[in-house]
Amino acid sequence: MTTIADTGADTSAHHDDHAHDSPTQLGFWIYLMSDCLIFGTLFATYAVLGRSYAGGPAPNDLFHLWFALVETALLLLSSVTFGMGMLRMDKNDKAGLLKWLAIAGLFAVGFLAMEVYEFHDLISEGATPDRSAFLSAYFTLVGTHGLHVTFGTIWLIVLMVQISKRGLSAPMRRRTATLSMFWHFLDLIWIGVFSLVYLTGAIL
Repeated sequence: MTTIADTGADTSAHHDDHAHDSPTQLGFWIYLMSDCLIFGTLFATYAVLGRSYAGGPAPNDLFHLWFALVETALLLLSSVTFGMGMLRMDKNDKAGLLKWLAIAGLFAVGFLAMEVYEFHDLISEGATPDRSAFLSAYFTLVGTHGLHVTFGTIWLIVLMVQISKRGLSAPMRRRTATLSMFWHFLDLIWIGVFSLVYLTGAIL
C-alpha cells in the first residue's frame, strides 16, 4: 500500500529530477547566448574593418567562392546527417544513431580540413593576420568559428563513445540533444560568415 509519506517521497524525487535537469539546460542556453554576443562582436568588427586593406590584398584577390561553397555544403550536410541521427534516437535505434553521428563527424572533419588548407594557403601567400585590419578581422572571425567546430567534433567523438558503452539512457539522450543544438547553432553562424565574408567579398 502506498502511504502519504511514500507519495511525498516520490513527488520530492520527481521535483529533484527536474531541479537537476533545469539548471543544465538553462546553463547551456546561457552559454549559447554568450556565444551569440561573441560572434556578434566579431561580425561587427569585420563589418567595420573588412575594407581596411592597408594596401594589401582584398577579399576578391584571396577567396574563391566555389571553395567556400564546398565548405558550406559540408557543414550543412553535417547538420542534416546529425538530424537523421536524432530521428534514429527517437526510434531507440542506437546503431542508426551512431552511424549518422559518425557521418556527421566526417563531414565536419572535411570542413575543418578545408579551412586549415585555406588558412595555410593564405599565410603562404603572405596574407597573414598582421598584414591588414581586414585580414586580422577575417582570421579572428573564421578562426573562432573553426575552433568551435573543432570543439564540437571532439565533443561528438566523446559522446559516441559514451553512447556505445552506456546505450540510449536518459542522460545520453539529453547530451545528444544538447550537442544537436550546438551543432545547428554553428551552422547558423557559418551562414553569416559565408554571407558577410565570402559572398560579399566576391561581389564587392
